[in-house]
Amino acid sequence: MTYTNNSHHFSLHTHTWLLFNFSLFTVTASSSSSHCGMAVTPSTPLLSFLQRLQQTAFETFGNSDNKFDPKTYVDLPLKFPLSVTEHAFQNLPNNNGSVTVQDLNRFLESHFEGAGDDIVHLDPQDFVPEPEGFLPKVKHPEIRAWALEVHSLWKNLTRKVLGAVKAHPNFHTLLPLPDSCVVPGSRFREVYYWDSYWVIRGLLASKMYNTATAIVTNLISLIEEYGFVLNGARAYYTNRSQPPLLSAMIYEIYLSTSDTELVKRSLPALLKEYEFWNSDIHKVSILDAQGCTHTLNRYQAMWNKPRPESSIMDRASASNFSSVSEKQQFFREVASAAESGWDFSTRWMRNPPNFTTLATTSVIPVDLNAFLIGMELNIAFFAKVTGDNSTAEHFLEISELRKKAINSVFWNANMKQWLDYWLDSSKCEEVHDWKNGRQNQNLFASNFVPLWLKPFYSDTSLVGSVVESLKTSGLLRAAGVATSLTDSGQQWDFPNGWAPLQHMLVEGLLKSGLKEARSLAEDIAIRWITTNYIVYKKTGVMHEKYDVEHCGEFGGGGEYVPQTGFGWSNGVVLAFLEEFGWPQDRNIEC
Repeated sequence: MTYTNNSHHFSLHTHTWLLFNFSLFTVTASSSSSHCGMAVTPSTPLLSFLQRLQQTAFETFGNSDNKFDPKTYVDLPLKFPLSVTEHAFQNLPNNNGSVTVQDLNRFLESHFEGAGDDIVHLDPQDFVPEPEGFLPKVKHPEIRAWALEVHSLWKNLTRKVLGAVKAHPNFHTLLPLPDSCVVPGSRFREVYYWDSYWVIRGLLASKMYNTATAIVTNLISLIEEYGFVLNGARAYYTNRSQPPLLSAMIYEIYLSTSDTELVKRSLPALLKEYEFWNSDIHKVSILDAQGCTHTLNRYQAMWNKPRPESSIMDRASASNFSSVSEKQQFFREVASAAESGWDFSTRWMRNPPNFTTLATTSVIPVDLNAFLIGMELNIAFFAKVTGDNSTAEHFLEISELRKKAINSVFWNANMKQWLDYWLDSSKCEEVHDWKNGRQNQNLFASNFVPLWLKPFYSDTSLVGSVVESLKTSGLLRAAGVATSLTDSGQQWDFPNGWAPLQHMLVEGLLKSGLKEARSLAEDIAIRWITTNYIVYKKTGVMHEKYDVEHCGEFGGGGEYVPQTGFGWSNGVVLAFLEEFGWPQDRNIEC
């Protein structure tokens, strides 16, 4: 690969930016939080009102059919200014504290647009029904026909935020975005952070490079506005991020397009995002058994109230706590689990499956730190591409330190896996002492995520051990890799399998170059493609998650009904079919 040595001015600007903004961000974080990082993002009058509306709707419509979705009510765009809408709401006929179905429906129709009416379908200009060079290894006619149907779903999921959102921000919880976007589907009618990585992997298989780049442009705009990539493009997501995969998205697009301009305009934003993840609220220091101090990172939302999009459930869950401070801490743990992308899982519970024992901020997660080493390596690569060798060297050095930290704190030599580490929740310390027995020895697919990153998949002897561990873990099921071995009723637990987890494990195994690892990778991919195909044939749609215990069944559990569409599922199926193909003589059946 040829590195272009573009202007030294950019290099100087990058370093000045880093020094200035790191001190600025640190001061901001410290001034708004206690030593333990108790920052809280302010709410807005619109959100406060929509949560009251949500509560009224719940009381009026009830949840007898299990289909009440509180998110709908915080997604409603106003037709009139908030003061007018609030006045009309306060004047609704009230019978012993309740509003009738008829009166509330009339109010909703007269004062609100529909949820999602402010983000409209857009035909992506780079979509063609069958792109040149599309999935050349897929020889089976039925699988090829299905793959083209999955490819065509990008048309259904591409959106553009209306100009009215930017012109009248006080009428919308949706946030303005400069370019077109791809949404996951169903109730997820806005762009989401980590979903976008696998959406982009699918778009690249579909040769839709402009649509993929537009997604990155939108995420960069969020960093420029808020200092980090939000969980999603809604006002109620400004209190947290999601797994940091923007640099990985840009890297994949660059590999396909050699777009150095994209790399140049991304780098300042990535440096800013990196500082967010390494600010006081996310950073933890651990003194290991050998006396070395390591810096690792955790999820911690800037929030201590019910999540607006799920406040009905959050308030009900918190009703077991008596004190305000206990409730606030619980709400922070819930929002922090949402920041992890694994909302929800026994992985974050001190006493599983008791949901009220969520303690996400006390967990140092394996996968987050794997994503951050990936971010460090990507920033080093991009800096090299732009001719900024000193920034490249700096981030390579940081990544080496993180690799040592990951091996010291997470690696379990007996289990041959990387295990999440539990902090002592009762202590707020500058440096935490590593203690034996604090690794979470329960089985989760995340225990194998470091394999996705080069520092780990390039170590052949390590990969051999990890492959053996994965094979005997119990996570490999009939239709793919299970998220955990605990059937808790939460969606990021058994028996659900999720597209991103299948993809990270398969790609890591594949990149290792080990014959045995490639064989296992292909086996997982075949199982996953098969169950996606069978479910699609049965239901006519792609699903958010699948039941890996039963081939041909979609997943369930969690706080909302199963969703369809579906961005990352589509992306992973296309990525797997591009990599492995499907021979004409291979049957597809459970």
